[in-house]
Order: sequence, then C-alpha cells, then structure tokens
Amino acid sequence: MTKIVHCIRHGQSTFNAHWAEHGEDPGHFDAPLTALGQQQVAERAPELRQHPYELVVTSPLTRAIQTTMGLFGTHPAAPPILVECLHREHLESSCDVGRAVSQLSRDFPHLHFGHLDEVWWHSEGEVNERGFVSEPPHVFEGRVERFRQWLAERPEAMIAVVGHGTFFSRLTGRFLANCEVAALEL
Repeated sequence: MTKIVHCIRHGQSTFNAHWAEHGEDPGHFDAPLTALGQQQVAERAPELRQHPYELVVTSPLTRAIQTTMGLFGTHPAAPPILVECLHREHLESSCDVGRAVSQLSRDFPHLHFGHLDEVWWHSEGEVNERGFVSEPPHVFEGRVERFRQWLAERPEAMIAVVGHGTFFSRLTGRFLANCEVAALEL
C-alpha cells in the first residue's frame, strides 16, 4: 500500500517576517503567525478540503498549531489531530524554542499534550548567548529519520503533517515556502 503524506509548512510567523526584513534573529521564542500567515492559511484551506485525510500530525510549536487549526479545524473529513514533537523544527533560532506543555494546554485546550514532556524541545547542552541550546546537526538528522520511520509505521494511508521549513527540507529534499505543500510517498 502506498502511503501519501502531505507535508505542509506553517504560515508566516513573526520570526519569518522579521528575518525577511532585517536578516537577524529577533528573539521571538515560539513565534506565532502574523496576519499574513493567517491569510496564507485561509487561502490554502480550500485546496486541502478535497483530500480525505485520515490523520493530521502537528508540531507543538504555536505557528504550526495555529496553521493546523486554520487548515483542519473544520475539514469535512474531520481527521483526528495528533500533536507530535518528533518533527519540530531544527533548534537553531529563538522561534524554535517551544513553550511548556502546561502553557500549550491552556492556549489550545482542544488538543492533547499529555504524552509530551513538559520541555519537549532540544534542551541538552550549553545555553548560547541568545538564551537557548542549539540542536547539534547529528541529533537533528537522527530525529528526521526517526520521524520518517514513525510515519511509515502509521496505519493511515493519507496523512497531513504540519511543520517546519528546515525539517521538511531534510524529509522531502526541498525547502517549502510558508503554507506550501509537498507530497511524500512512503
């Protein structure tokens, strides 16, 4: 059986907007969507309504959750939404530092976070001058392969994964624009 996975990058975040204009990390931890990001989500949603998704997997980073809810909150297939941290973004910038499960549960009470550790993002190592711990490339690459295997072992034939640019570039071989979709066959 061929499994189809639609990898969907989140809409524009406040970090993306600042980076595009200034080329520097603005210190936006767990950056949310901008108004443009919300518009990108609204424009992409009708196209995705035609697909009979059996599962939606979202990263626990706020911009991904906001994108997920905008795309799939009223999807006709009503696919279950699973929060999974294995495909979180490669932690290289402030926006890739997550928020505690207790905070996410408060902000998104309709989603289940109980299976995640309170601190689910990479936090092992020395804190850098920007206030967080960068994820080593070999750790990140291992996580991409574990996620690919995790997807392959899922029973669903049609899955949507809402996530992040650098992660998807390693998973699909190309860097996606905000709210762009790449199909992956497993």
